[in-house]
Amino acid sequence: MLSVLSCKPNTSATPSPEAKKIEIPFKLLHNVIILPVRLTGSREFKVVLDTGMHFEGLLLYNIELEDSVTLKNPIEVLVPGAGADEPSTALMADSMSFYVGKLECKDQRVIVLQSDRMEGMLSEGVTGYSLFGKYIVEIDYDRMIITLHEPPVTVDSPWDSIPMTFKDNDIPWIQGTININGSKEVPVSFYIDLASGDALELLVRDDMKFDLPDSLENAYLGTGLSGDIHGQTGRIASLKLASFQLEDVTTSFAPAEIRSKQDNADGIIGNNSLRRFNVIFDYKGKKLYLKPNEYFSELF
Repeated sequence: MLSVLSCKPNTSATPSPEAKKIEIPFKLLHNVIILPVRLTGSREFKVVLDTGMHFEGLLLYNIELEDSVTLKNPIEVLVPGAGADEPSTALMADSMSFYVGKLECKDQRVIVLQSDRMEGMLSEGVTGYSLFGKYIVEIDYDRMIITLHEPPVTVDSPWDSIPMTFKDNDIPWIQGTININGSKEVPVSFYIDLASGDALELLVRDDMKFDLPDSLENAYLGTGLSGDIHGQTGRIASLKLASFQLEDVTTSFAPAEIRSKQDNADGIIGNNSLRRFNVIFDYKGKKLYLKPNEYFSELF
C-alpha cells in the first residue's frame, strides 16, 4: 500500500484557449466554501475548497461513491491528515478529469476513501491545488463568486497584501499577530486552512509563544483524515492580519501533534476569519491580498 504523499502531482487544470478568467459560484456551509464538482457522467458533488489540498486532484469522502465513480486502474493508498489515529485508506486513480463549475480539470488524481471515518460530513470531498496552483484565485464573499485569473494580474489599492511562504508541500503560510488577554501582542506564524470553519486555531505545545486564555472549555474540535481531534475552545482579545484587526476572536486550542502535520506552526487561520474579507490568493507571486467586506464587523 502506497502513501499518497509520495505521488508526484499531475498537470494543471486548463481553461478554454480564449478564457482569461473563469467565474465559479460557491456556497458557504458552516463557514467553509462549497464548490459544485462532478466527474464525467457523475452527479454533482458538494466539495470543499481547501488550501491544505496540496496536490492536483479531488478527494471524495464517502466509500459508497466507489460504486458511482469509475476509477481508472486504481491503487490502494494511505491518506494522512489531522487526528490521533492511523491515516485513512483509499483508492486512487491518476489521469482523470473532473469539472469545477464550468472549469474542466484534466489529468487529475481522484481519490475515494475506503473507510467511514468522515461519515456524517455535510460536504462530500475536497479539492484545492487544481485551482490555486494554476490561477490567481479571487474569492468574493459579498457576491459568493470565485474568479480564476490567468497570471499575471495587477492588484491595486484598496487591497492590503501579506507575503505568503511555502514549504515542501505548497500550503500557504503567513505572519500575523495575536493578543490573548489584551495585554501583549505576540507575532506568530500561521498556515491557512480554508477547509476549517473556525476563525483561528492555536497549537498547544511545550514551547509555544503564547499563554493560554484565563477561561477555556474542553471540546471536541472535529475529525480529520487521521481521526478525532479534542482540545479546548475560548476567545482571544484580537487577531491582526496586515493592517486589519479582528476583535474578540473565537479560538480553538488543539494539541499540535494531533491537529497539525506542519512543523513549527503557531496556529491555523480558518475561513471564519478570512470570510470577513474579499481575498486574492496569488501562489506564484507569493502574496495574499485582503479587502474588508460586508462581514468584517460581524461579531464572532
